[in-house]
Amino acid sequence: MNTRLWGVIAVLALGMTLMFNVAAGSRPPASGDELPGRYVVLLKAGASADDVARGHGLGLEHRFSSINGASLVGAPGKLRNLQADPRVAIAEPDRVVSLGPPSNSAKPGGSGSTQPPQSVPTGINRIDADLSAAAKIDGVDERVNVGIAIIDTGIQPDHPDLYVVGGKNCSDGKSWKDGHGHGTHVSGTAAALDNTIGVVGVAPGARLWAVRVLNNAGSGSVASVVCGVDWVTNNASTLEVANMSLGCECGSDILDTAISASVTAGVTYAVAAGNSSKDAASFQPANHPDVMAVSAIADFNGVGGSGAAPTCRTDVDDTFADFSNFGSVVDIAAPGVCILSTYKGSKYATMSGTSMASPHVAGAAALYKANNAGATPGDVKSALLASGKDQADLTYGFTGDPDAYSEPLVYAGGL
Repeated sequence: MNTRLWGVIAVLALGMTLMFNVAAGSRPPASGDELPGRYVVLLKAGASADDVARGHGLGLEHRFSSINGASLVGAPGKLRNLQADPRVAIAEPDRVVSLGPPSNSAKPGGSGSTQPPQSVPTGINRIDADLSAAAKIDGVDERVNVGIAIIDTGIQPDHPDLYVVGGKNCSDGKSWKDGHGHGTHVSGTAAALDNTIGVVGVAPGARLWAVRVLNNAGSGSVASVVCGVDWVTNNASTLEVANMSLGCECGSDILDTAISASVTAGVTYAVAAGNSSKDAASFQPANHPDVMAVSAIADFNGVGGSGAAPTCRTDVDDTFADFSNFGSVVDIAAPGVCILSTYKGSKYATMSGTSMASPHVAGAAALYKANNAGATPGDVKSALLASGKDQADLTYGFTGDPDAYSEPLVYAGGL
């Protein structure tokens, strides 16, 4: 059977999977749920994904070259046979990966031929990115020469406040363009241009690569995320940093393997800790030891210790965000409440979530790489943790972290 026909089967299988879940009447698929008839495999050396798929009567959806694996689609009930196949090292059920509330709640504004004048968002001020010599935030469009992959819902390619250079679609449809808004919002926090309009990011004008792994409803799968990570790994020569503001309680060894390969290739990952007010230890990719897992704090005026009034939620200023995951796997904190950034439709929007905190750290990683081109992901992580501000710091600190692991607040002022 030719590759094109296998692709048609893959699309039909995904559609049938979604129809099955709706027809079953229980609820739409939730993050971490198994997707019937969808599998992710890691193959042994020399094994062919095409041969394995054909041998089990399955279609080949995504091929992963950096880790010799694939995602397969077709009839349910094939997992045990795949696990017993001597050519297969690991076989797992594919699972839902998605955005969690409150990240999906956006309040768009500002668009059209006349864009709002540039302002510095509170999160940028809170971590002193405006004081960074590498960022050079002064209203002059001088771009940070680093590539950042946004593994998310895509990015609006022609947003006037973003420098988007290309992308990859691992989700449904044919385009990596953002039909949701989340990925475009994340992008602006990391790297919005330092020009005269809208907002400015932590690493202004860094090259943005849209890696679309979530659909227009903000939902994807382990397979689509591994596809995105695999693409980033294969393009590590031009992509120094990646942001993943997504997650699930999936327990996927293959996703872990893909991230490990990407970090080994030289890509530094900032990832959201999650928005479930739970220990992040069971959440992927936050629990991967080689990424920087980011929790969120509330800050409403860009200044620590001032007790500012809330602007869009009921959180208390300079406190750990009430929705943020926590625990020993969390490495660093960043502002993630009422964050103003770019949005689809050439607009701007205020959103909250660890999704909004993570790109502050991705931007800081880009600033460090701009001045330390030879730094490994481990070097970048160590540097950001060392320069971060202690929770007890009277100027930059915050209160309310519910655990005994006091991750610092990311600080970009010295980068």
